[in-house]
Amino acid sequence: MAMGFSEKYDVVVVGAGHAGCEAAMAAARMGLKTALYTINLDLVAQMSCNPAVGGIAKGHLVREIDALGGVMGEVIDAVGIQFRLLNTSRGPAVWSPRAQADKKLYRAKMRQVLESEPNLRIKQAEVIDLVLEDCRPGDSATGCEAVLANRESAGHQPSRRVRGVRLLDGRTVEAGAVIITTGTFLNGLIHCGENQYAAGRSGEPPSVLLGEAFRCLGFEVGRLKTGTPPRLDARTIDFSQFQVQAGDPVPTPFSFRTKAITQPQTVCWITYTNAETHRAIRENVHRAPLYSGQIKGIGPRYCPSIEDKIVKFPDKTQHQIFLEPEGLDTNEIYVNGMSTSMPIDVQMAMVKSIPGLENADMIRPGYAIEYDMVQPTELYPWLETKKIQDLFLAGQINGTTGYEEAGCQGIMAGINAGLRAQGKAPVTISRTQGYAGIMIDDLVSKGVDEPYRMFTSRAEFRLHLRIDNADERLTPLGYQVGTIKQKDYDAFVEKKLRISTAAKFLLETRLDPRSRVGQEIYTRLGLMEGGHLTAPSPLNGAQLLKRSELRIDDLMAWVSEGMQSALHANPNEILSHEEARRVETEFKYEGYLRQQERQMEKMKRAESRCIPEWFDYRNVSGLSHEVVEKLTKVRPLTLGQASRIPGITPAAVSLVNCFIEIFQRRAGEQNSSQSVPAF
Repeated sequence: MAMGFSEKYDVVVVGAGHAGCEAAMAAARMGLKTALYTINLDLVAQMSCNPAVGGIAKGHLVREIDALGGVMGEVIDAVGIQFRLLNTSRGPAVWSPRAQADKKLYRAKMRQVLESEPNLRIKQAEVIDLVLEDCRPGDSATGCEAVLANRESAGHQPSRRVRGVRLLDGRTVEAGAVIITTGTFLNGLIHCGENQYAAGRSGEPPSVLLGEAFRCLGFEVGRLKTGTPPRLDARTIDFSQFQVQAGDPVPTPFSFRTKAITQPQTVCWITYTNAETHRAIRENVHRAPLYSGQIKGIGPRYCPSIEDKIVKFPDKTQHQIFLEPEGLDTNEIYVNGMSTSMPIDVQMAMVKSIPGLENADMIRPGYAIEYDMVQPTELYPWLETKKIQDLFLAGQINGTTGYEEAGCQGIMAGINAGLRAQGKAPVTISRTQGYAGIMIDDLVSKGVDEPYRMFTSRAEFRLHLRIDNADERLTPLGYQVGTIKQKDYDAFVEKKLRISTAAKFLLETRLDPRSRVGQEIYTRLGLMEGGHLTAPSPLNGAQLLKRSELRIDDLMAWVSEGMQSALHANPNEILSHEEARRVETEFKYEGYLRQQERQMEKMKRAESRCIPEWFDYRNVSGLSHEVVEKLTKVRPLTLGQASRIPGITPAAVSLVNCFIEIFQRRAGEQNSSQSVPAF
């Protein structure tokens, strides 16, 4: 085998966390021979922190992973022990599912899914380095057509490409593409009070050599921090002191392929910190690594430790705490809202200060972990590194936090590494197509100065990017690249037919006031007196759904009858509850959706204007030194991406656009598209 490789794969994935699992499954489902390397086979898809999936905006990401052919949604549906649809008091744009997981079952189910994929091999070994080679003349990393057309002539192609990985045991493994998804393991350092020790997670060794390899390769490496709360023994807790938080009576699945949730369900509990909790923290804050100077990394602003909350919000007399079971057959309780790196004796005092936890035993203490990350401005929007061809990064190594953010990057990196190994151009998701596109664009355009978390507020077109239409937005892409199976795509097409048939019926059919449903509806709307319609004419379904008093459920008997004749189907199998709600949303918010469509077209036009990779911003008169520095560092592919870089003004973007037009005009006059302009 060339270069002395001991094994050969099309795609090698390093790290079997949530990003690694999605990346490996995506590449394998595309028909590529794939290897997934992990330090510990028994901890594949380990839920290091919160034993839950989803939440505000995060649930959107899981739906998009599923729509692309990923596995996180189907796994949590199989092992979830409490499901809740969040934000239902608000509009459908921000509805988002969340599920408490049986932590042990999640890990086991994910491994079962991975092992059932014939093209995937899971390997236990530590990857310590990358095997590189110089790019041959004429090589070019695939990407935006402008990048492909101009990289070689301008001399901007990567000087090196990855050929494989080197293992701690001395073996080298050849790969067509490599995906690094190491989570918190790169030079991981755990803090618990004054104590600190090297680890990737508590009880697991860090990845020191690979972390050093990235520094030596010249990547811009930063240092971030995250944390986890203590775990308690349920047998020592008085749950009668807490408010019960039940799940939804009818669970909302994450996967479009899930027919029903069959796992037994349970409850969580809500409590609050108090003055005694806050006193214990304030008196010992000098021992907190976060404030003693022991921790150097930057933590997540939107998920701070409990000591950070107490210091930064001294006027707050209490903070909400959730007690969440880690599984149905364990006594371990996750104390959500009490993430901490305080010394263990202080953690015990904090816990015991809360009524109901006076006698609680701590199974595991909370801790903070610092780790290396690579500044994501080092990446193209398809998650390939700019410095090294065929090398992809996904997950916390890119500065994100959360299983869902990691999984979403993982599936996109897996798809693009798979396409790269096949010699095909990569794919990207735009900000108008999904939260996945928003997240990746934010990362590669803006970089990170704290762990990145997804929020619905980051989306310009929230009403368009709902959980109910994620499959319509992204499943065709998954089918195109090969991550969606034929039977699942066929089911998607049938679903689209049901929805379009229902919409057509509602648009074209007026509700007969003589029918039972008609009499009930028109009477409720105040449009019927003495059995006669007072409106000029009967209303169609679309007009009825725009009335705030009506929901699709009120019309389902009528809709089902109409669709039965159109599709020759059983009325009980016409539309699922979620499909019906989707039809309702499209009609109720039609005006807003049309407005967003116009705005999306405007954004697409900006994104369609590529910036040639050879473009030298130093030659654009009128740009400040700071703007030139930022544009040169990020090297945006389009004017749209340039406009989203912090500190880049509309005037600067306009100047760049003018100079591109000047060059193209001169190039046309010279009839040579290879010329580089001399401004």
